[in-house]
Amino acid sequence: MASSSETDLRTRLQGILPKLVLSPSVALTLFFVYGFILFTFWLSFTDSRMVPSHNFIGLENYRRLFRLSHWTIAMTNLAIFATLYIVVCTAIGLTLAIFLDQKIRGEGILRPIYLYPMALSFIVTGTAWKWLLDPGIGLEKTMRLWGWESFAFDWIKDPQMAIYTLVIAAVWQSSGFVMAMFLAGLRGIDNELLKAAQIDGASNWSLYRRIVLPMLRPAFLSAFVILSHLAIKSYDLVVALTGGGPGRATETPATFMYSYTYSRNQMGIGSASAVIMLVTIAAVMIPYLYAELKERS
Repeated sequence: MASSSETDLRTRLQGILPKLVLSPSVALTLFFVYGFILFTFWLSFTDSRMVPSHNFIGLENYRRLFRLSHWTIAMTNLAIFATLYIVVCTAIGLTLAIFLDQKIRGEGILRPIYLYPMALSFIVTGTAWKWLLDPGIGLEKTMRLWGWESFAFDWIKDPQMAIYTLVIAAVWQSSGFVMAMFLAGLRGIDNELLKAAQIDGASNWSLYRRIVLPMLRPAFLSAFVILSHLAIKSYDLVVALTGGGPGRATETPATFMYSYTYSRNQMGIGSASAVIMLVTIAAVMIPYLYAELKERS
């Protein structure tokens, strides 16, 4: 039999070992994620240009940033893109989830088909949709070759409509993921509650409006947070699909930040825009985390 000292040593090792295994990952995360966030925050208060500078200039970069018409355009594009992306993804995802929740035949085939686009990166999605929407090689060219000579779909080259091509591609990729979230919520609702409401004479519309949709509140909130986060940091989709063009028609804060930091050598302004993006994401995430913690307590 093991002595009490050996038992105590084994217990201590079992408690220390997980910390030793995880400590390198934690240290790297603290340095390369949170450390660089703090460094970016500091750079936004300096006159850094091509290389980092430590000459403190206060809020000057933020004042210059909000005077730039390019930043106003980027924020306007983000507002349009994020609003349509979140609303359309939520509507399509909820509709598909309700459809699959009817225990239809072939659900096992349809579900992975709907989810498949989420397995692709935004770079792949943007490139594929760029080929599809390009009037010279994509949908417009194909329809005209098939005899529909008057068919036109050149949104990707139209400054007024190009932003909506981003919405189309992003919705195509993310709707299946939102569907999976809502489907999990629907499958978690107690069937006995629904049967009781039906016995009391509730119509399908009343059933969903008064019982199902209110019980899907956590799924709605999670979908909103995730889609908002994806919309705010959208960079690869924009670069692959439109490159921010035509002109600046599809420029977003993410592409603005990269352009000013690495192409225009305005690292201070680029850092300020990155901080604004971080604050925007925090404004979405913190209330969500607070609501989740409050609900569990």
